[in-house]
Amino acid sequence: MAFEKVTVPRDYSPGNPHVTQRGDAATVRRAIPADARIGYWTASDGWKLRRFDWPAPARRGRILFQTGRGDSVEKYLETFAHLHAQGWSVTAFDWRGQGGSGRLSADPHIGHVDDYTVYDRDLAAFWADWRAEGDGDGQPHVVLGHSMGGMMVVRALAARAIDADAAILVAPMIGLKSPVGAGIAGRAARWMAAHGNPARGAWRSNERPGSIASRQTLLTHDTSRYDDERWWQEQNPALRLGPPSWTWLAHGFAAAAELAVDPRIETIKTPILMLIADADKLVEPRAALRLGVRLPDAQIVRFGRESAHEILREADGVRNRALAAIDSFLAAVVPPRA
Repeated sequence: MAFEKVTVPRDYSPGNPHVTQRGDAATVRRAIPADARIGYWTASDGWKLRRFDWPAPARRGRILFQTGRGDSVEKYLETFAHLHAQGWSVTAFDWRGQGGSGRLSADPHIGHVDDYTVYDRDLAAFWADWRAEGDGDGQPHVVLGHSMGGMMVVRALAARAIDADAAILVAPMIGLKSPVGAGIAGRAARWMAAHGNPARGAWRSNERPGSIASRQTLLTHDTSRYDDERWWQEQNPALRLGPPSWTWLAHGFAAAAELAVDPRIETIKTPILMLIADADKLVEPRAALRLGVRLPDAQIVRFGRESAHEILREADGVRNRALAAIDSFLAAVVPPRA
């Protein structure tokens, strides 16, 4: 596997966003930091995954940030800035089939994958290479997964595919919401994937079929932060993605059902912080809570109706509480070196 690291020029995107390390929150959210790098990591099959690296001179440690379905690294620049300010070097990559990591279906706006083991292999291999980059420096290596990224982190920890010193799960996709129940929805998705085009979109728009809520209210109460995603997609249309495929959905329900009975969950020794939005309308918070009880070393922070799915992109009251919980957790389980 090979790494290609590319220093981001000031005219990184077609929209030529201002590049800076300081400034107000809106500026930070719409700028690639001057000392960050956008590059590519090449998997063993030759597929290139787009990666983001922001080294921190303070050397507090290293964090690998895993985004959710349909995301790109740009959505979390504000969170990266917070972590970086605490001394953490931040790395992230766009999952295969989304963001700047290409597509797995003929329709570039459908989020498709043949099997979640594709994600498993990419995360395990990337982690091994990324961890090797820091070998011998004595720094802690932490993994943070949002939504689908959270599910994949749990799968990797259970399989011993990654050896994180600490893990943070933000609104993890331990179960998917469905108005008809996960069992019926999972069977319907499998039938649709098996009896038609498996890469066809499961619905036309929004983040959830049949929802009367706007996409924004499903994700965040903060209009400005929500608009950041569309702004980045206008600068780089290749980042735009729509609904998942029937196959992605079928495997999502199946993976959640497997985690619910996986005996390896009780053997995960990694300290874990879980941030859960009780009013989440995209993933099932009750499934995450049930999994949290089974983890040997887990702390759970819950948010009420004030938070939608994207806790780290919520209004300041929610976001600040979430970041404070992350900072406190990391200070306790991987304290700074004297």
